[in-house]
Amino acid sequence: MRAALYLQDMHPVRQGMEYARYAEERGFEAVWQAESRLVREATVPMAAYAAVTSRIKIGSGVIPIWTRNVGLLAATFATLDELAPGRMILGLGAWWEPLATKVGIDRRRPLRAMREVVESTRRLLAMERVTYHGDFVNLDDVEIDIVHGDRAPKHVPIYVGATGMQMMELAAEISDGVVLNYMVAPDYTRRAMEAIAAGAQRSGRSVDDIDRPQLVVCSLDEDRELALDRSRELLTQYLGQQPHIMKASGVDPALVEAIGKVITWPAGPEEIRKAMRLVPDDAVQMISASGTPSECRAKVDEYIAAGATCPILYPLGDDVRLMIDTFAAP
Repeated sequence: MRAALYLQDMHPVRQGMEYARYAEERGFEAVWQAESRLVREATVPMAAYAAVTSRIKIGSGVIPIWTRNVGLLAATFATLDELAPGRMILGLGAWWEPLATKVGIDRRRPLRAMREVVESTRRLLAMERVTYHGDFVNLDDVEIDIVHGDRAPKHVPIYVGATGMQMMELAAEISDGVVLNYMVAPDYTRRAMEAIAAGAQRSGRSVDDIDRPQLVVCSLDEDRELALDRSRELLTQYLGQQPHIMKASGVDPALVEAIGKVITWPAGPEEIRKAMRLVPDDAVQMISASGTPSECRAKVDEYIAAGATCPILYPLGDDVRLMIDTFAAP
């Protein structure tokens, strides 16, 4: 089974470098670095992971399209490709509310914005001179202006992180792969497959032509209760603060409403602990791989059976190597 590692901000970057190297040793195909909140920018740790590995792919999971000019975005990934040729994956996302508004970003027409960013960035990475006039992207005879290095096209696949079904369909139409979100049930993945099929058809492709890795929260521990509580804390925070995940999760709306009455953005530890008491075990296990190693493997198998091609495992436990070993190829 394919497997990838997802690192957010739970571990120091240098520790993440060690985990990336170990994941490579154990046969993982990729390590993805999050850029989901105002906590850790993705491309600096990606470069660090590249510096200590030689084979594993390295993806951004995912960079908001609103925060970098497309010229700088393409130049950044051309630079990363120089460090690790053929190993970088550019993962893009449309971000979320209320964070975007709080930092002055107007997320209007995210589908159109995503299309323009993907189309123009792909052409720049192909080392074209690009003129592009859209609603969100305007380029006038722009290129990646490499003078002393390799001017060959950069082979950087572009993946789109999608939660809503309209973005899911667009991602399958215009990108090399769709990164499905976490904190959702396998039933959500099955519904997503319909949107992916429709989008792929619009570009003359089939579902099998679209890579479909899925983020999966994995709280793995021989102490089952400890594993469940780790996921419960994260689940509580996301259901209370991120409406796009809340809507897609499949969790009882009454539970989501109750959590929302306790948690604000940003939430403090006391608020989260108070709201955690509302979340039952079955809700935790419905939308995450949590529990003993065998329970976690069985849950990941459900996502694969629903249509995901590769789990991108987000480790919550203290023993990250145990999680990697649990999902490593025999």
